[in-house]
Amino acid sequence: MRLKHIKNADIIISKSKYLINNPSEYKGKWKNLFNNNNDIEIEIGMGKGKFIISKAINNPNINYIGIEKYDSPLVSAVKKLEGLDIPNLKLICFDANNINDIFFEEISKIYLNFSDPWPKKRHAKRRLTAPNFLEKYDKIFEDKKDIEMKTDNDELYEYSSKTFLDNGYEIIKTDTNYLDEYRTEYEDKFINNGKNINYIHVVKK
Repeated sequence: MRLKHIKNADIIISKSKYLINNPSEYKGKWKNLFNNNNDIEIEIGMGKGKFIISKAINNPNINYIGIEKYDSPLVSAVKKLEGLDIPNLKLICFDANNINDIFFEEISKIYLNFSDPWPKKRHAKRRLTAPNFLEKYDKIFEDKKDIEMKTDNDELYEYSSKTFLDNGYEIIKTDTNYLDEYRTEYEDKFINNGKNINYIHVVKK
């Protein structure tokens, strides 16, 4: 889907108390920033933030970090957060290609919700479940590697199921008509339009 550009988006999000402007400074010590020893879960490609904000509100004993490459969707997220106090939530405007620059052996779970499917074969390495990304994720997990993925794209679901298995992950659960308690804005739209949601949960010890 085409992203709507918002004028001065970078300035708007920079004023939010939830945005971390210098994430590389916390590599290996994000728990110090949260000031507790709770698990840290991240969503890569958080978009407008509905999913991760709901997660953080309803699970105060887990720390959450939302990562979004583009600043315009983050404007919607920071507006949702105005007037709220959610100490277990942080946001980062950052390209996941460089995720090893900001995390090291400290993440408990990764959520991949409705990532860009990059349908052309020549773009396969850009998919967030491509082997090159899975290798990067291996370095940021604290212990057990734990990934949950949702997508409306059937081809990306099939591709990801294979890459997970090929890279040593065990499939815990799959569902091609999944209804989640925590949904993204896209997810609501897809469900209302009758589109099935594909879900896969994998772990690697």
